[in-house]
Amino acid sequence: MRTTFMANETNIERKWLVVDAEGKTLGRLSSEVASLLRGKHKVTYTPHVDTGDHVIIINAEKIELTGNKLKDKMYHRHSNHPGGLTSTSAGEMREKKPEKMLELTIKGMLPKGKLGRKMAKKLHVFRGVEHTHAAQKPEVYELRG
Repeated sequence: MRTTFMANETNIERKWLVVDAEGKTLGRLSSEVASLLRGKHKVTYTPHVDTGDHVIIINAEKIELTGNKLKDKMYHRHSNHPGGLTSTSAGEMREKKPEKMLELTIKGMLPKGKLGRKMAKKLHVFRGVEHTHAAQKPEVYELRG
């Protein structure tokens, strides 16, 4: 009789992957990276366990947005004080904080709660080509499409 495989911390094998964001569309890159962080590309995927890999994204400032999203898409945050709403367009966000823009998009595609927060900690986004995780010997990952 066969039993269903259940992943746990003792039998999870994690890799470090590098993804180049240059010339890639924000949503398509984000959905694939979210899938890598969840571990859906592995045979040992278990929905209630964090089986994903660490993902390093380089060239975050060279991400592309289609249509009029650079000026129309808005990012909002609130200070929890009256009149504390601050809005930033995607164009400004890409200039000033491209790492934050990618992190927000990818975190929105992960599960909500404790498991999603654990998965989000494995995301590392950098503005240029250089990153601080060379010691982990990351493999270059080519996106589909």
